[in-house]
Amino acid sequence: MNIVTIVGSLRKNSYNRRLAKTMEERYKDKFNMQIADIRSLPHYDQDEENNPPQAVKDFKDAVSNADGVIIITPEYNWSVPGVLKNALDWASRVDKVFIGKPVMPLGVTLGMLGTIRAQAHLREILASSGIQAKILPPGAGNEVLINFANQKFEEPTGQLVDEETLKFLDSKVDGFIDFVKQSKQ
Repeated sequence: MNIVTIVGSLRKNSYNRRLAKTMEERYKDKFNMQIADIRSLPHYDQDEENNPPQAVKDFKDAVSNADGVIIITPEYNWSVPGVLKNALDWASRVDKVFIGKPVMPLGVTLGMLGTIRAQAHLREILASSGIQAKILPPGAGNEVLINFANQKFEEPTGQLVDEETLKFLDSKVDGFIDFVKQSKQ
C-alpha cells in the first residue's frame, strides 16, 4: 500500500513533521510512505493551472498515485496553515487528484485541543467540490488530536514516545488501512 503524507508545517523540527517521521518508521511494514514536498510549491495561480510548474506536477502525481493520503496539520490562528491550503488549492484544479481519495487528517500541538479547529476546517476543505476526498469519518474516535506535544515527543530524536498516544495512533492507522482497502472495492 502506498501512502503520501502531507505535512502542513514547513519547519524542519515541527512536531507535525516529527509525527510524520515517527509514522514512516513505525508503520513501514504496513505501507510505503512518502512525505510530499509542499515547500517548493509556488502560490496557486489560475493563469498557470493548465501548465503548472514541475513542483506542482510532482505533487499532484504523488497524490494521484497514492492509495491514500495522510494530512498532518498544525493549527495556525484556529485554521490550517496557508502552505497546506495552497497545496490543496493546486490539487483541486484541472485533474482534481483528490476526488475519491481516502484521506486521514491528524494534527499535533503544544496546546490542549490538539488541532481540533484546524482539522474541522480541513474536513470542510476536503469535502469541497474541487477536492471531494473520501475522508475517514469523524466520530468513533477517528480524530487524532495529539496535544501537549512537548510532553510526548523525545529529544533529541524527535520521535513520538508517549505509549498511550502510540497505542491510540496504532488503532487509528489500522482503521485507516481498512478504510483505504474498502475504498478500492
